[in-house]
Amino acid sequence: MYEQFFGLREKPFNLTPDPHFLYLSTVHREAIDHLYYGLVRGEGFICIYGEVGVGKTTICREILRMLDERFVVSYVLNPFLTEKELLRTILGDFGVEVPGKGTKKDLMDALERFLLRCADEGRNPVVIIDEAQNLSPALLEQIRVISNFEGNKRKLIQIVFVGQKELREMLAKRGLRQLNQRITVRYEIEPLTREETARYIHHRLVKAGSRGDLVFSERAVKRIHRKSSGIPRLINVLADRALLSAYVRNSFLVDVRDVKEGEKSLGEADGLFPKRRGLLAFLTG
Repeated sequence: MYEQFFGLREKPFNLTPDPHFLYLSTVHREAIDHLYYGLVRGEGFICIYGEVGVGKTTICREILRMLDERFVVSYVLNPFLTEKELLRTILGDFGVEVPGKGTKKDLMDALERFLLRCADEGRNPVVIIDEAQNLSPALLEQIRVISNFEGNKRKLIQIVFVGQKELREMLAKRGLRQLNQRITVRYEIEPLTREETARYIHHRLVKAGSRGDLVFSERAVKRIHRKSSGIPRLINVLADRALLSAYVRNSFLVDVRDVKEGEKSLGEADGLFPKRRGLLAFLTG
């Protein structure tokens, strides 16, 4: 709606992840460094966690782009699976054909043969599980069993858990102590600071085609950061609505009044923004 008025090629604050708009803050770069280091070093279990909308999927996509041909990756987006479905998903991603009616043992045997072949060829199989906080106890046990595949010097498969903060609490439970002790690389992705929020907004405006005449005031950025708690997904929501308000005013300066108007249009001005969890539920429900 407002793109033509502001001279933009596209909307700068879409919620859909887009590599063209990739912005890596200090914490995102550190998370990528930890994850990449763990994979290159052959660590068996790696865990990355953070709040909803903080950029975990962005980091996963960047890691997938960085990994070279030594790595063969299964990226599990849906954790609501049975043990057999998980095994079939992993084998399918690895390009392994399995019988349609194979038992769980058949699937495990096929996976072991593939992992041994990869070890002989110098390849590193990796399983990345997104939304890992939703894994059932049965799936966690299955993953632990998969992680038992090992050669003389190293693990034959690496597991990466990516999830919300509840993942850390879940893994700390006594019943998962054995699995938790195997995680050797951990990193929590923190929200953006106010300064990073300003850079993030500017970065997305430039990527969308802004020539520098479209500006968010310091007070506008400050309020967006406070209301969003520095979570990129929420920054996008507020910044988009603030742009719409500025467009209605025919202004290229997005001020704090526009942010407040954006909050009102979401029905969040006096309720869900301060509580944050309510807004997160609003955006993910």
